[in-house]
Amino acid sequence: MTKAGGAGAHGPARPSEWVLRGLRWLPAGARVLDFASGTGRHARAADQRGLKVTASDRDGVALEQIGGEVHCIPADLESGSWPFEPASFDAVIVTNYLYRPRFSELCELLRPGGLLIYETFALGNERYGRPSNPDFLLQPGELFDRCRAAGLAVLAFEDGVILTGRQARVQRILAVRPPMNLEGFAIE
Repeated sequence: MTKAGGAGAHGPARPSEWVLRGLRWLPAGARVLDFASGTGRHARAADQRGLKVTASDRDGVALEQIGGEVHCIPADLESGSWPFEPASFDAVIVTNYLYRPRFSELCELLRPGGLLIYETFALGNERYGRPSNPDFLLQPGELFDRCRAAGLAVLAFEDGVILTGRQARVQRILAVRPPMNLEGFAIE
């Protein structure tokens, strides 16, 4: 499992602005999975918005720190059994994590109209620190291509260097499983 960030093994304490942007699209009560959640900065943010949140990570101690109304599932998402049913979430959040063999299964967790909110490191990040192993860095356009191959419609995509806070090379995507209702959606 590759989980990296600026404030320890489970990433920075503040939620990603990209994730917060995606969460604004979800109606109250939407079912959300924070996949490879660590200590749950995004699970807590989703919970505070009135969403029904599940957090999953292999680190049970990290999951114990989440609190709120978040349902926690300790699971090794790479070598353990897959604890989720297809089409069971309105949104899936993934940050600072890349495990290619389960990417399609991850996308299949979305219900029709469900939103994938994804942000992780890309090739070139080795200039800024960890992760630096190319096995854990996205190739140019890879996140976009993987979402399209999984049948998702891409709503927003960024590929570049974050210049505020801890500098990093990342790719970010907001993608939806068709059919979708985009009424009221706006990229802010």
